[in-house]
Amino acid sequence: MVVRRHSLAAMAGLLILGLMAGAAPPASAQERPAPAVVAAPAEVSDLRPAFRFTGRLVADRKVEIRARVPGFLEAIRFEEGARVDAGDPLYEVEAAPYEAVVEQVEGEIDAAEADLALAEIERERKRQLVERGTAAQSELDVAAANVGRVEGRLKRLRGELARARLDVAYCRIEAPFDGVVGLTRADVGALVGPETGSLATLTRLDPMTAEFPITSAAYLRHRAARDGAPRDAAADVSLILADGRAYERPGRLDFLDAAVSPGTDTLIARAVFENPDGLLLDGALVTVELVERSPRPVLNVPQQAVQRDQAGAFVMVVDAESRVELRRVEVGETIEGRSVIRSGLAEGEVVVTEGINKIRPGIRVDAALAGDG
Repeated sequence: MVVRRHSLAAMAGLLILGLMAGAAPPASAQERPAPAVVAAPAEVSDLRPAFRFTGRLVADRKVEIRARVPGFLEAIRFEEGARVDAGDPLYEVEAAPYEAVVEQVEGEIDAAEADLALAEIERERKRQLVERGTAAQSELDVAAANVGRVEGRLKRLRGELARARLDVAYCRIEAPFDGVVGLTRADVGALVGPETGSLATLTRLDPMTAEFPITSAAYLRHRAARDGAPRDAAADVSLILADGRAYERPGRLDFLDAAVSPGTDTLIARAVFENPDGLLLDGALVTVELVERSPRPVLNVPQQAVQRDQAGAFVMVVDAESRVELRRVEVGETIEGRSVIRSGLAEGEVVVTEGINKIRPGIRVDAALAGDG
């Protein structure tokens, strides 16, 4: 009997525990904590769209120095790699043979001028005789023809003199513009001439131009970024050198091709940069950056706040009661990690930037503003 009482007591204890367990609510019915997310407000700020392109520096002017008359090279008047000014002598070709030709032609001109004077005197005498009736008209015609023949010879000789003097001038080879002279390809004493080819290269480094191809898509994005900008607004152009440094002097865009190359779907653009120190070298590879000169206030959010699905772009907006709303938006360009919002969002509305995969529309969230400690 004692055992039975113990068994009944144990069964009563189990029944009480079961009732207590049935009275407690299930764990799934308890309210779960709101998921923690990071959010940021949509703000209006001045953003300047920037576009980067790979380009190559091209000298503003570059010519091959050549001899225009044959002769022996008498002197080299420059130091290789040195700067020269327009008109500075670079080479001197032996001029004595050409000066001798000048003297010879000048002598022939003197003789032709004397012949012309005699022919004119004879023509005048024949004219007087014809007027008196003592000479035939044919004699006057012959005298006039002699004058014309001598005048023609004199004109030819004067042309030869001009050419001879030009040859003398060509013996002094001068720099056609300011620039830097490269290595000389001929030494003093060498026989040079037009067939010799280039004697040296003269390069103008200041200003320097940068040519770079723009894809048609990038060109359209650049144009779209300028929509609404002032009509006279332009783009600032800057260079990033091969070692990653930014070139300190800004440039200006001065040429944009009007046709797209069918093979590469690109068009050529050119920018000009001042280069007084000669830091920019012809042929160097650089990065060209175009930045809109006039900042424009636009509504924008952090780039990571914008999500996309088959229906388009959307953001998750957190309202005043910490509830999440899916909001469709129209997105423009992305500038410096921020996406421009063209429609669908208002300034000050808070959007989720981190933890989007933990939330769904309609739930409450524990939102912390980005940057808050």
